[in-house]
Amino acid sequence: MALATATQAQNMSKEETARRIDKVFSAVYNNPLEPGAAVLIMQGNDTLYSRCFGVADMETKAPVTLATNFCIASVSKQFSAVALLQLAEKGMLSLNDPLSKFFPEFEAPFFNDITLHHIMSHTSGIPDARPRSDRNFVLYSNDVTSVQYMRTLDHLNFEPGTQYEYINPTFQLIYQVVERTTGVSFEDYMNRSVFGPADMQTCCYFEPDRDIPQMAHGYQRDEQGVWKEYDYGEESFFGTKADGALYCSINDFMQWEHALRDNRVWTAASKRLAYLPWIQIPADAEYGYQPYTGYGYGFFVQDIPGQPTHIYHLGDNGGFTIYAGKIPERDLNFLFFSTRPDIDRLKMVNQVYSILGFQ
Repeated sequence: MALATATQAQNMSKEETARRIDKVFSAVYNNPLEPGAAVLIMQGNDTLYSRCFGVADMETKAPVTLATNFCIASVSKQFSAVALLQLAEKGMLSLNDPLSKFFPEFEAPFFNDITLHHIMSHTSGIPDARPRSDRNFVLYSNDVTSVQYMRTLDHLNFEPGTQYEYINPTFQLIYQVVERTTGVSFEDYMNRSVFGPADMQTCCYFEPDRDIPQMAHGYQRDEQGVWKEYDYGEESFFGTKADGALYCSINDFMQWEHALRDNRVWTAASKRLAYLPWIQIPADAEYGYQPYTGYGYGFFVQDIPGQPTHIYHLGDNGGFTIYAGKIPERDLNFLFFSTRPDIDRLKMVNQVYSILGFQ
């Protein structure tokens, strides 16, 4: 597909733009009976492209819609980061507070040097040393049990603040920081102070016995090429909440984006902190590298020379493959939620941005 220049993109009709974008997705999601995806691209209140593909549940054959609730995986991290930013705004904690303030049970003295800033920016140096010999622990642990190894952790991978290493357990710590700071459960705080002000109607954290409305499942092909469910009970650490087990629809996520844009869940000062690239991501990073990209607080931040800033996050959990991005300067939002992982997500995303005139 030929890429559009900025001028060509501006001159394309809305219909031609949507047609070219549709070719990117329909080439991949070409079987209506297979696991699918939902895509929404908006500029301000104008929908540039909206389409759903395939099924959300292979057993019931329920189709994917904009109201389907996907596990948004690591895109969940921005919600946890917003919770800590809110508590900092209220003076209930400081982002410079050390982890030892919240976790006196952690024995190593280096927890006096690791701050909330470090865990939100993936610069803590804490290794992912979760034990993996017990399969039940790997499949069914929660935000509290998953980080117990930190009690006796005796080393860091690097000095806090000096390097980037993307790991999930540090974000899981936010679950207990919120509870120990506020005296209420993590979920209650998130419902009252984060999802409520954003007017998110159906989003919720995964629980094994929770009935999630219009719930999608993630899928992978087995060795015979047959689609098999791949989420809770199949994927490691699927159910931890603060780093990845939020279920959300495209419709609800757009409510979230509007709340972020309009500063209904945080202040403009907190937004600036979250969207600031605190650390650049090296080319040899195991997760998250793109050129000119750094990490803020729960957001990847890409600053390509000559282009407006691109704020986004990726999500991968079981068969779910998620992209949630935006270009705030253009009031552009791009959401792409998939129930299958056998796709080149960033290639597709970058093709779309090229069609829209961004390189």
